Amino acid sequence: MKPLQAILAAIIGFLLSWPVDVLADDMNSYRLATEDEISVTVFNEDNLNLNKVRISDNGTISMPLIGQIVVSNLTVAEVQKKITGLLLQGYLKKPNLTVTITEYRPFYISGEVRNPGSYPFRQGLTVKKAVTLAGGFTERAAKSAISLVNESTHSDIRKVMLDDDVKPGDVLTIGESFF
Repeated sequence: MKPLQAILAAIIGFLLSWPVDVLADDMNSYRLATEDEISVTVFNEDNLNLNKVRISDNGTISMPLIGQIVVSNLTVAEVQKKITGLLLQGYLKKPNLTVTITEYRPFYISGEVRNPGSYPFRQGLTVKKAVTLAGGFTERAAKSAISLVNESTHSDIRKVMLDDDVKPGDVLTIGESFF
């Protein structure tokens, strides 16, 4: 009976840890884009720090000493590695820095909601929460005709349910009901 309990405990432990791992993987693979806002902290080099810098339309940020750096379509870890490498090229001997996302790019919602437009992304955002931020459904909204276009795969239009996740840059469209 003991081996069976150990197996069950292992399976339950795995299942309980899975959603956290998936969320962590999503955030580690998140690719920066225009309108994201980041901060760069270079330890013991206060004059090199950047606080809440928005990524420009051409996908760059400007760092002291280094100049323009393309950060669009890179993960936070890749940006950290890139800036570290650039600082090692004659500026600092052992740069130690951290890059953090201070604000994600907005998501967009259109169609049969009271206040269509762009809204700030928040962690844990679902379609239902996005609709609520936009003032709720109109009287003509078709709650079963909601489509989402993901920013990274522009051609991938898919139907979504109210509990589905919304990511930064996504475009939600709430369809119209005819009855």
